[in-house]
Amino acid sequence: MPLFIGLISGTSADGIDAALLRAGTAAPDDRDTGNANVDGAAPRIEVLAARTIAYDTALRSTILRVSQVDARLDLDEFCALDTAVGEAFAAAALALAAGAGIDITTVRAIGSHGQTLRHRPRPPHRFTLQVGDPNVIAERTGIDVVADFRRRDVAAGGEGAPLMPAFHAAVLGDARETRAVLNLGGIGNLTLLPKSGPVRGFDTGPANGLLDAWCLEHTGRAYDAGGTWAASGRVLPALLERCLAEPWLALPPPKSSGRDQFHLGWLRARLRGDESAADVQATLAELSAHSIVDALRATQPATTRVIACGGGVHNALLMARIAARLPGVMVESSLAHGIDPDAVEAAGFAWLASQTLAGRAGNRPEVTGAVGPRVLGVMVPGARGGSPGNQRFPSGLRT
Repeated sequence: MPLFIGLISGTSADGIDAALLRAGTAAPDDRDTGNANVDGAAPRIEVLAARTIAYDTALRSTILRVSQVDARLDLDEFCALDTAVGEAFAAAALALAAGAGIDITTVRAIGSHGQTLRHRPRPPHRFTLQVGDPNVIAERTGIDVVADFRRRDVAAGGEGAPLMPAFHAAVLGDARETRAVLNLGGIGNLTLLPKSGPVRGFDTGPANGLLDAWCLEHTGRAYDAGGTWAASGRVLPALLERCLAEPWLALPPPKSSGRDQFHLGWLRARLRGDESAADVQATLAELSAHSIVDALRATQPATTRVIACGGGVHNALLMARIAARLPGVMVESSLAHGIDPDAVEAAGFAWLASQTLAGRAGNRPEVTGAVGPRVLGVMVPGARGGSPGNQRFPSGLRT
């Protein structure tokens, strides 16, 4: 089976997650569950290596600044940022390959999600924007790059997110029990994997994004390691109630969100001004746990196992608060299923690249709300492949 590299920096923008995947191009089982494990056969997917490469401090600061809803930058600044993120992603791919002891030229393709700056899949002008120029990645690595995964789904009337449910079904679904996969990135999202019936998925609201931003502003640390600072404060019920009254949280799926929805300005509009910083942090952790569990109970109350991934898995307080609100449900890391929780999304975009090159749909319309299945992403040929005119692309691909 060919090798693929997946790259993504999530809404927390705390670094580039990179994963090396060995994957067949077979789509998940086409039956209603969308679960490749329904017949007991192991999916043709193996995560061989993974690592997270931190952004340069100045680059991360720029990303966080321009990700805010009221941020402005001119075209020169935007193009420079697009290029700089592309350079960082290329360096991450090369570092992953070197650390894994493989020749980068043995990799079939790189699936690059990029860095989201805006995600607004609502009328009248639906759009989503990720930076990290794939042309730069292709030139620096010499490898074919599949990128711009979300915009085709948005153009087809979908949310453009979440895109991981098909991958989650392939590697973490099990016909013997009703499961949910919980990604704790900057924004939380759920994939619902029932024993029978269709796979569903949607964003739940804040996970790490507000926690990280508040922590950085008040402590200078990029995140609250283990949730220890939040644990030193107390939950403020009135503030929690004001946050939970956010209309977006009550929207039914399909729905998606980002840092431009839940940001420090959003939080400040709900503060009285006399709260202690630690108490706000504690309340934000409870907000994440509360909104996640409420969403799960409303959409799949029969869940018996929650498999968590993403950076929030390392926040012991957040994980404990989620588990406390789900008595009788096993809440565990994806590591219990053989996949590094920090590598799941990157591995998913490596897998999506394999789907794209095979001409297979990467979205699930029942998840995103798109009008139908779509081959996602565009492909930029690597230097090793000769001129674009010599490339052969599956239907729906372009350079």
